[in-house]
Amino acid sequence: MLTTDFIPGAPNWIDLGSPDTEAAQAFYGGLFGWTFTSAGPEAGGYGFFRQGDKTVAAVGPLTEEGARSAWTVYFRTDDADQTSKLVEQAGGVVRFGPFDVFTAGRMAGYTDPTGAQFAVWQPGTTKGLDAVTSVGTLCWTELHTSDPESAKPFYRAVFNWMEQDVPFGDFTYTVITPTAGGTDSSQGGIVTLIEEDKAAHSGPFWLPYFEVADVDAAVARAAELGGGRRGDVVDAPGVGRFVQLTDPQGAVFAVIASAPAGE
Repeated sequence: MLTTDFIPGAPNWIDLGSPDTEAAQAFYGGLFGWTFTSAGPEAGGYGFFRQGDKTVAAVGPLTEEGARSAWTVYFRTDDADQTSKLVEQAGGVVRFGPFDVFTAGRMAGYTDPTGAQFAVWQPGTTKGLDAVTSVGTLCWTELHTSDPESAKPFYRAVFNWMEQDVPFGDFTYTVITPTAGGTDSSQGGIVTLIEEDKAAHSGPFWLPYFEVADVDAAVARAAELGGGRRGDVVDAPGVGRFVQLTDPQGAVFAVIASAPAGE
């Protein structure tokens, strides 16, 4: 389970790059009840989605040439410079090298060998998100890739994740866990990219899941706000009820009503 302990290799930040940040604020505010707080005039339009007094995500304008609206998952590192070296050694690409974000921390962005983009956050004064796993917050991350068998050794080399392959219907789902966290600290999974996703999302991607109380209500509300649904709602015993959605600018995410512990 994802917690705010944020051990190395665990997701500790998430942000949305959008061509219309005001529209994004309206959509996610209407869907999850989030409010927006600017990071200040020096932050270039970047700011924080908040649930009450807790930061649960962030949003900013697109900054990379050719970028499209998408969520980026950040993983905790204690040394962004060393992680950048490991990414290159393992066959990934450093999209932008490590740099300091004021005193908050240090970040860098990468592309894995299969084409999925992700980032790392080395904490300074900001450890990470203030809340996860509760309703309206990040609770799971999932890599959709056309080549899981190439992705696994890459992330193992970069983050030293533990892996467990689990049968899931007609395919195998790989559960990933930070080595330092033990078996109860699973944070996400790796799954084969389906053909429909290749066309709809233009290649491999990291998918964030947000916890909701009612998936069907979230689907209906997203539609009212101009979003869309990708595929059918899935009921998975012991996991929960979930579905992929898109915001009005095309960013893909998922919502899940997790099964109670022990089910």
